[in-house]
Amino acid sequence: MRKAPTILHLDMDAFYASAEQASKPSLRGKAVVVGGLGPRGVVATASYEARVFGVHSAMPMAQARRLAPNAAYLVPRFGLYKAISEQVMGLLRELSPLVEPLSLDEAFVDLEAGSAAWDEASARLVGAKLRADIRAFTGLTGSVGLAASKMLAKIASEQAKPDGLVVIEPGTERALLGPMSVRTLPGVGPATGDHLRRAGIHTVDDIVEAGEDELVRLLGKAHGHGLYGMALARDERAVVAERETKSVSVEDTYDVDIHDRVRVGLEVQRLADRCVRRLREAGLSGRTIVLKVRRYDFSTLTRSETLRGPTDDPAVVREAALRLLEGVDSTGGVRLLGVGVSGLADFTQEDLFAQAAGEGVDHAVEEVADDVPAEERDVVVERRWVAGHDVRHAEYGHGWVQGSGLGRVTVRFETPDSEPGRVRTFLVDDPRLESAEPLPLVEVSGCHPHHP
Repeated sequence: MRKAPTILHLDMDAFYASAEQASKPSLRGKAVVVGGLGPRGVVATASYEARVFGVHSAMPMAQARRLAPNAAYLVPRFGLYKAISEQVMGLLRELSPLVEPLSLDEAFVDLEAGSAAWDEASARLVGAKLRADIRAFTGLTGSVGLAASKMLAKIASEQAKPDGLVVIEPGTERALLGPMSVRTLPGVGPATGDHLRRAGIHTVDDIVEAGEDELVRLLGKAHGHGLYGMALARDERAVVAERETKSVSVEDTYDVDIHDRVRVGLEVQRLADRCVRRLREAGLSGRTIVLKVRRYDFSTLTRSETLRGPTDDPAVVREAALRLLEGVDSTGGVRLLGVGVSGLADFTQEDLFAQAAGEGVDHAVEEVADDVPAEERDVVVERRWVAGHDVRHAEYGHGWVQGSGLGRVTVRFETPDSEPGRVRTFLVDDPRLESAEPLPLVEVSGCHPHHP
């Protein structure tokens, strides 16, 4: 008997950017890019309007600005995103006790475990209702995929984007997967993908045609066996209810040992930035920075440094990782590098400017011109008028920062349920202007039965 499509994968559409558009009426239908605005910042999320210009997540912010110079560039508001995520995860937990969040905007749900669905028709109804509830309670849209396994449910939600619902019917899986790129399968990253491509394996059908023995020869027993099974649409991975994350880390293994000390340092910085992106996606910050180095002789060294408080600032993590690298002898070559953060806490607003060695301003406020007098720069840093963040003015009410510099801050005054608002400019030390908490995107009358 074929398994019913009762594994659900939810992926919120362009989550950070969509939340900003819902919050700011003047940005609806416009290109919006959310991420670090400093010289080494990267894109966290781009709205669909920005993606038309080729902007995508993980792209250097400088490149995004060249591609879409007229887009709105905003610093993330993780407190808001985390609050919305908690609403969405609450809706998912009403469907089943087995909810596996992957990040703030993505999760798997086992509908059968919650007796929410048992066949294709009931699963489709649950998916449609979930999308409607998410829109009603958050004002945002999510794409839903339904299938008999986690792998296929995720593929279905990708096909459903944006704002759609796709069900992969039992019996159609092999035909659907066949022409897809090998990169579609879980566990096939850039390195494995290139390895398969060099062997003439480009599609899932190519994997099946090559056979399991060839996959094992190319990738090793565990990876080759698992990948061949997934190419045949076999994925037995269960949905696992969330466990507390103890650390977030990334690592790369290099085909050729790295001997150049400068390149080792650049790789460590790149890994630190990737690690911070994962940290932020999970709405977390951490106190302990960990560096992992596997040398040419397969000996593995681990070094760590504990900060005085939790951070998710990429400059802080980069510099700590580089300090740790100074104490590691990489003579002879490096096979693997990894950067991790442990001692995790919920996202903190503490920027640890002192530890950012002067980089904090770049990550917290819009760039300030070099010719601004030092006393004005101090005021800007102290007030932290961050692009996209919320403010309140004694006379004009709630608004958000469009930009700051040269001792001034520009604010657009509008709320989620207002018309696009007026723009006004103030001195950065205007006593009538203060930071504010984000407003809810949707004013829901009455309470949801499971949400006080």
